[in-house]
Amino acid sequence: MKVLPVPVRDDNYAYLLIDDVSNTAAAVDPYDVPKVRAAADKAGVQIVAAITTHHHHDHSGGNQYQLLTHAIPYRHSYVDLRCPPVSELESLRPLQAKDFPDAPIYGGSNKIPALTNQVKDKDEFTIGNIHVRCLATPCHTQDSICYYVTSSSGAAHPGGVFTGDTLFVAGCGRFFEGTGAEMHAALSHLATLPPATVVYDGHEYTKGNLAFARHVDPENPAIARLARLIEDGTLPGTRTTIGDEKEWNPFMRLDSAPILKATGGGEPSVVMDALRTLKNNFRG
Repeated sequence: MKVLPVPVRDDNYAYLLIDDVSNTAAAVDPYDVPKVRAAADKAGVQIVAAITTHHHHDHSGGNQYQLLTHAIPYRHSYVDLRCPPVSELESLRPLQAKDFPDAPIYGGSNKIPALTNQVKDKDEFTIGNIHVRCLATPCHTQDSICYYVTSSSGAAHPGGVFTGDTLFVAGCGRFFEGTGAEMHAALSHLATLPPATVVYDGHEYTKGNLAFARHVDPENPAIARLARLIEDGTLPGTRTTIGDEKEWNPFMRLDSAPILKATGGGEPSVVMDALRTLKNNFRG
């Protein structure tokens, strides 16, 4: 098993989740379809499924045509990377069925375009020799699903989790459809994964998140370690782990003295709401 990040838009990440035994892959949040397909072609793998972390367009927007290979005529302009008009998508459905008749699109609700397989917490499926377990993490959106992946082929990869806009390096997503209590529950759910689990998040927000983490937790040596990883160029090329995030991510350290001081304390849900408000207003 290996995971290939594919930067898309200004700061999004799509990914190829590759089973290197069968040379097949799932495209995770494949917004910029031509770029993701080019990465798959270069890696010599066939995309056999799509995995969507939540319904926001910058993550799900490629679903309606992401498996059409070269079926979309080149006359279309994708400067703004929008899907073709529905009428054109309808006319292309037979080509999709012909090229990839069994390719599923996984996601957490019917708000996700072209969804074929709706999943919920603890659901499981496979991509070749890769086992995928679904973790429901509602808050950023109510249909947010994180996907914990492990190899059944004896590969050396320690396992990974695709977190979309729920967990970032040293941060978390905004509470667009949820509450502090829900985000606390979501991050606590992720915290139960093995510490070596690699985090594959949905945006490159590391430098801004580091600045806020330093602001609310200035004496934390783990945050100093994160800063060194950025300064020496290790990040963002190398991904962080659940163990790392539990050490330096303020949203996963709600019971620590610095975070309690910064937020005024209280129950975890109250602390989470206060911390998110501080982050929303932070201009450092």
